[in-house]
Amino acid sequence: MPGDAVPAVLPPLAGFPPVRGRKPAAYRAPNRGSARDREDRRGGSGWAAGGAGRRGGNFTQLGARLLLSPVVPLVLVEFDATKTSVGLALTGMWAVYALLQFPSGVLADRYGEYRLVLAGLVGTAVGAVLVATAPSLLAYGLFALVLGAGGGLFFSPASSLLSRLFDAQGEALGSLTAGGSVAGVAFPAVASFVAVRFGWRPAVALGALVAVPVAVVTVRSVPRLPPVTPDRRLRSVLDAGLILDLLGRPAVLYSTLLAVLLGFTFQAFSSFFPTFLVEYRGLATDTAGLAFAAVFGLSALAQPVAGRISDRLSRDIAIAGSVILAGAGFAALLFVPGLAGLLVGAALLGVGVSWPGPVQARLMDQFEEAERGFGFGLVRTTYMLLAASGSTVVGLLADGGGWPLAYGAVVGLLACCLLALALNRAVGPGL
Repeated sequence: MPGDAVPAVLPPLAGFPPVRGRKPAAYRAPNRGSARDREDRRGGSGWAAGGAGRRGGNFTQLGARLLLSPVVPLVLVEFDATKTSVGLALTGMWAVYALLQFPSGVLADRYGEYRLVLAGLVGTAVGAVLVATAPSLLAYGLFALVLGAGGGLFFSPASSLLSRLFDAQGEALGSLTAGGSVAGVAFPAVASFVAVRFGWRPAVALGALVAVPVAVVTVRSVPRLPPVTPDRRLRSVLDAGLILDLLGRPAVLYSTLLAVLLGFTFQAFSSFFPTFLVEYRGLATDTAGLAFAAVFGLSALAQPVAGRISDRLSRDIAIAGSVILAGAGFAALLFVPGLAGLLVGAALLGVGVSWPGPVQARLMDQFEEAERGFGFGLVRTTYMLLAASGSTVVGLLADGGGWPLAYGAVVGLLACCLLALALNRAVGPGL
């Protein structure tokens, strides 16, 4: 395990192999559940239903937040707002989502993933209703925080549960994140249609309309596995030394840097891509929403493929391929005029935004199973909190220097990510 200072062998527990390396007291051997749970791991029908529920949950919690993107042009008009101010509201939503990754992972380890997954879906429904009824830009921003909180309670517990039940984590997590990409197809396409005809508020309320039945499916189908560390004292994982030790592991630090760069790119894309298409490429609002949906559709198809590549070749090869395609897509959309530039750019960008599964798997690789709820949640909180600034920064750059400056900066960040991957492979320590 990266970061283990002493290669000692701890005494084996009944039913478990020896665990190498000394771990802080906060870490305990994981509770893998009953024989029935382990049967599910090998492909039982109960887990098939649970997996569908998990993908449906990610579909809902991400889709409800993505509903805000295609209606940004209408929100700008109704509240007489700037892209910077709306970007700040979206940054707040994603920042709260990020801040809850760590505590949700810790609570999932202590109390079980099922409770946190269900709470996230309920919070998503409530947040969508509140945003849809916001009377002012300030209220819009505040209610968006609730929507972000719902999503923040969902993803780390869902990912941790998948990691307990599947050995091919890249493919499993790619499937989970692909559920979010399917949401990027369905929600923006329907939202753009509804917003143009009935206004942006009914479009945003669609998030609650979907979240409620998905929560019911979750209650009926998601496995209730025993908590990984039910005896862990929550105070013990808030130890600053423990947190700094985990984040300071070279491989964790490097993986987190990659995740920050790619997370910033996703924020820039997901928050303002429809607005970019309206203002820079001259599309109508509903057409821009359909194009946004098409990009996510391609991403949904590409993500499981990228996950399989990451499992069979390497995480970094899968990530590098995604980065190259996404950068080429942004460049085509910015600099190639006409329908050809739009179609080629959107296609490359859609296939390129396939890195979530490999990135999540790369992060998971850095932790032993007993650490994953805690460690994965902590790292996700760290990198997503930093990446959440993408909405504000891109909005500010677009207001001040136009879209070539705003999305040109994103291409520059993707180039930095590719350079980091190349240097690590060629001359680095092989993190």
